[in-house]
Amino acid sequence: MNIAKFTAGMCTGSLWPRLLCASRNNLVCANGRMFHSNSVCRTTYEEEKVVLDEIHKEMKPVDFQNIEKIRNIGISAHIDSGKTTFTERVLYYTGRIKAIHEVRGRDNVGAKMDHMDLEREKGITIQSAATFCSWDKDNKDYHFNLIDTPGHIDFTIEVERALRVLDGAVLVVCAVSGVQSQTVTVDRQMRRYNIPRITFINKMDRMGANPFRAVEQIHSKLKIPAAVLQVPIGIESDLEGVVDIINRVAIYNKGDHGETLVKGPIPENLKDLVEEKRQVLIETLADVDDEIAELFLEEQEPSVEQIKNAIRRATIARKFSPVLMGSALANTGVQAVLDAVVDYLPNPSEVLNTALNLADNEAKVNLVPSVQKPFLGLAFKLEEGQYGQLTYIRVYQGRLRKGTYITNVKTGKKIKVSRLVRMHSNDMEDVDEVGSGEICATFGIDCASGDTFSDGTVQYSMSSMFVPDAVVSLSVTPKSKDAGNFSKALNRFQKEDPTFRVKFDAESKETIISGMGELHLEIYVERMRREYNVECTTGRPQVSYRESITTPAEFDYTHKKQSGGAGQYGRVIGAVSPAAEGEKGKNAFETAIVGGRIPDKYLAACGKGFDEACEKGPLVGHKVLGVNMLINDGAIHAVDSNELSFKTATMAAFREAFLNARPVILEPIMVVTVTAPNEFQGNVIGTLNKLQAVIQDTENGHDEFTMRSECPLSNLFGYATSLRASTQGKGEFTLEFSHYAPTAPNVQRELIAEFQKKQQKK
Repeated sequence: MNIAKFTAGMCTGSLWPRLLCASRNNLVCANGRMFHSNSVCRTTYEEEKVVLDEIHKEMKPVDFQNIEKIRNIGISAHIDSGKTTFTERVLYYTGRIKAIHEVRGRDNVGAKMDHMDLEREKGITIQSAATFCSWDKDNKDYHFNLIDTPGHIDFTIEVERALRVLDGAVLVVCAVSGVQSQTVTVDRQMRRYNIPRITFINKMDRMGANPFRAVEQIHSKLKIPAAVLQVPIGIESDLEGVVDIINRVAIYNKGDHGETLVKGPIPENLKDLVEEKRQVLIETLADVDDEIAELFLEEQEPSVEQIKNAIRRATIARKFSPVLMGSALANTGVQAVLDAVVDYLPNPSEVLNTALNLADNEAKVNLVPSVQKPFLGLAFKLEEGQYGQLTYIRVYQGRLRKGTYITNVKTGKKIKVSRLVRMHSNDMEDVDEVGSGEICATFGIDCASGDTFSDGTVQYSMSSMFVPDAVVSLSVTPKSKDAGNFSKALNRFQKEDPTFRVKFDAESKETIISGMGELHLEIYVERMRREYNVECTTGRPQVSYRESITTPAEFDYTHKKQSGGAGQYGRVIGAVSPAAEGEKGKNAFETAIVGGRIPDKYLAACGKGFDEACEKGPLVGHKVLGVNMLINDGAIHAVDSNELSFKTATMAAFREAFLNARPVILEPIMVVTVTAPNEFQGNVIGTLNKLQAVIQDTENGHDEFTMRSECPLSNLFGYATSLRASTQGKGEFTLEFSHYAPTAPNVQRELIAEFQKKQQKK
């Protein structure tokens, strides 16, 4: 029996913005970890700016000096857009590393940020990696805390938790493929946490590169105004450098690794294009910035400083994204992105962060990034290191010192900070203290991902990151009898990764692991073998179905039980009905009792009975979705009625009414995005048709196409193999949960028959 959780966690109703609402529910995951769910309360930057101005009045000049040179940024993109290659160049140009290594390099070293052996073998980023570096601009030293995130949807939690604690991001877009499926997902995650972004169009040296088409796609697909700040000098294999259209100067990367910048006049053949794109930039800014709008209406040419200030204001306000271009692999254009991070992305004092004061009825508190204030930090990522659990902490307020005590707000436990480090991928650098706006790591703290820490003087709690629910489940059984390492590995992976779930199925006596996709679970099974020496056999991946109803049905159920003394009695009358459109992902329990026919304490028990009944549906034992239950009448017995009686009566009434309400089994429908060379388009359509996929959209590029379709998850197991076979290994695909839809009648009959057979065996 599959007991994995799969709910529509990716729907827009789950947005958790950085600015919290005062009302909050606590969600406890299967393994007891707590995450905070916040009701949606989107704010504009104008509203935030009013609050930020008030916060700045509480800060001292020394606070501004410390914080204005800090930038907390993430590098995010679709798979294989060049994030890690880009990060490698950033580390080289800022002096953090002395040599450049490629992601799939022949020297068997691999990129610095891909420190796991598995990452280097597969050529993909599996875990987000943090580092820090310094960039000198205008004789000022700026401190960057940088996180390189994975692109694969299976490791989406790594992007979620990175963006939760960052103040800005660089969105890397491929110049050939443009905005792809995962780019859209990353964009949605950035919006969830109100993250301003700079866009870097990478791979300008590849055949078919077209940066201006990519900008058009940013407008049309991501719905954010964007304009280029640069024009390429040459393109594809002839890429030589870029023209800075704001300063009207050509920039060439010279030297073995493009470390030397040489400025020169704009090539004659590009002068018209530069002026055209400069005008487009000014017009786009006029739409999002009042100062430029006024100058534009008065037909005045804005100065370089006015343009830069407008770009900064509009970018921080999340109304605009400046676009730069180059090629990380060809060592072109990366330094300009570092300058743009300094010029256009916010420092920690320009971003509004709030917490809830648990001592004051969860009242909202605006955090002040000042070292004079009480310490407050968020543990956003855990890793098992050689010295025990490594906890990554973002400091929002106050300072964190080595040797001091901090308090876990959730548990109230006091912990001593015995060691404080700054991370450089898997290397560490010891520090004595870190101030507001910084990211650091520490050892020896027992906590969960998303816990808030304070110095003990305040009881503030910060919102945690959004955690999507699991999609796929596998049964795993260790080959050896020694179960110690097996359970150690599962416990560690669960603690590190909130999207990795483990349950023991009492019926089949199997351990079920659930995650975001086949690759996600495959990686963990492989890590168990490598890191814990535990060989596992895995069962067939299982789909997390849901159950629902299509018509209303009434019930009148009486639960009676005599046992020699006080018995059990409870009668409930009412109806079940399908949830309204837009509420399909939720269940609702309501009561409309008149005249106290059922006392309130028994109605509370009825609510518990309803929740329990929804956990395992009557059809195939999966969760129930989109059902409303109303109890509007009933009866009690003066002696025999109690909470248990009414809970049992509600569960039995629900089951009876559910089966009379034309029940259906819902299956998860996935958005499948396939990218492959153009010559394999027919083959890809053929394989998708076999899987009963519905093709939604096809986009043909210069040498490859991208096809978007919807397909039931149950048909997609093993699709990676068939896609490889039909495209000579050149095709790739991504999966993302879309919605639930009823299964075909024949599939429903098979699932019910299989479930009943299992029940009879018990």
